[in-house]
Amino acid sequence: MTEHRASPPINVQGGGSSAGIQAALSGSAEIGMSSRWLKEEERGLETILIAWDAIAIIVHPSNPLSDLALNQIREIFTGRIENWASLGGGDRPITVMTREEGSGTRGAFEELVMGGERITPAALRQDSNGAVRVMVAGDPGAIGYISLAIVDERVKPLSIEGVFPSQEMVSGEAYGLVRPFLFLAGKEPQGLVKEFIDYVLSPSGQEILESEGLVRAE
Repeated sequence: MTEHRASPPINVQGGGSSAGIQAALSGSAEIGMSSRWLKEEERGLETILIAWDAIAIIVHPSNPLSDLALNQIREIFTGRIENWASLGGGDRPITVMTREEGSGTRGAFEELVMGGERITPAALRQDSNGAVRVMVAGDPGAIGYISLAIVDERVKPLSIEGVFPSQEMVSGEAYGLVRPFLFLAGKEPQGLVKEFIDYVLSPSGQEILESEGLVRAE
């Protein structure tokens, strides 16, 4: 009779990239996750790139606009543009949706879009990409940003300066709002931790990530 060893459970928790980085630094998690590059004070971790993701700018499906320039997006999120009519859309106030402080998605958005300017304090803060999607889907005047991997028919992704967010545009380096998905470890991965990471980086693992809307790390 062959004995089968029970696989240990994998516990997954959310909380944003900063929480994942701190969990890896403190050793409270064997693998931390981040959707942004590490800051100088966070260095010292084993960093493994597992995939690339794009940040999609999303609006309600009824919004007539389909393309914005990067500086127009920045003007919206600073609060200097407050009505869609200023951009050729309908006469409707803009509702700005953003992620909470510590979010990797927000950190990447601030780096890639905001150019050092602050997001308006009037923006409504949400604690997940999914929450941003739900809020934008329910508000014809809303705009937000989420992972391309979770864009669906409930929201409308915008082209940026003529380039539509898609896996093809990301892999071809045509779409500019791109950020990394990272695994982080406080020490060199060994045993089951290394086996798990190796699987994620394998052709089979990368195929799963690609099927979820991400771009291979290769």
